[in-house]
Amino acid sequence: MFDWDDLKIFLAVARSRKISPAARSLGVEATTVSRRLARLSSTIGVELFETSGGERSLTEQGRALMRHAEQVESAALAAAEDMTGTPGGLSGHVRLSVAEGFGTWVLAPDLAAFHVDNPGIRLDIVTASGFLNPSKREADMAVMLGRPQRGRLTVKRLGDYRLHLYATSDYLAKAGVPTTRGALKNHRLIGYIPDLIFSPELDYLDDIEPGLEPHLRSTSINVQYRMIASGAGIGVLPAFIGRTDARLVPILEHDVELIRSFWLVTHSDLTSLARIGAVQNWLQQRAALLRS
Repeated sequence: MFDWDDLKIFLAVARSRKISPAARSLGVEATTVSRRLARLSSTIGVELFETSGGERSLTEQGRALMRHAEQVESAALAAAEDMTGTPGGLSGHVRLSVAEGFGTWVLAPDLAAFHVDNPGIRLDIVTASGFLNPSKREADMAVMLGRPQRGRLTVKRLGDYRLHLYATSDYLAKAGVPTTRGALKNHRLIGYIPDLIFSPELDYLDDIEPGLEPHLRSTSINVQYRMIASGAGIGVLPAFIGRTDARLVPILEHDVELIRSFWLVTHSDLTSLARIGAVQNWLQQRAALLRS
């Protein structure tokens, strides 16, 4: 029988694909991680990882072990939640991956209130380009722009949101107001960097008018917002951002309206945990504001 603690080491490396990040997440030395992995592999009698380019990928046997290890982990989390923590089991760590705009404009204003209501929950909000994958347990939960099609996931639609073209009145006074979609080609456009769009749902300009290309580009919706609000040009913003700034004027409002959806994605093994339920309820409350 192998040491169950070694499974925590194994899962951390399987999810991060590297020794050093796994060691940091566990609060141990990298040499300890390597030694424990070697011990686990030797005890079981199979190779669990293949190494290529500094990254470790699971072997077939490693993938089989991961399925069992995640079941053990989930059972341990559920047991700990039943036996310890604040009243109602609302304690522990939740890592949530979200789109930058949703995290900044919808969640951040209410984070202090969430903490007051749930002081035992340590909530990490990750807004890196792209989404951490709950299926691989890179995150416990994610609010995604597209519905994932596979993985051990529970998926719920959080809600739809609308996007419009915006510019400042100063920019429009100088450059003129476009009256058709085709006229946008004569304006300075702001948008995403085409080859760094991490989700097809963010490819707004081509949906508005084929052939439109941004002149000022950023991977960050917040940077795009600041450029638009400073009068640099015309760009697409979610209405939950655009309507908060009195400097911004909707353009072609009745002709151009894009609709996108937010999807709440949770690893199936975690859905019964009380802290996951608390975060889910909070997300649903915040997402309801998108319809107002």
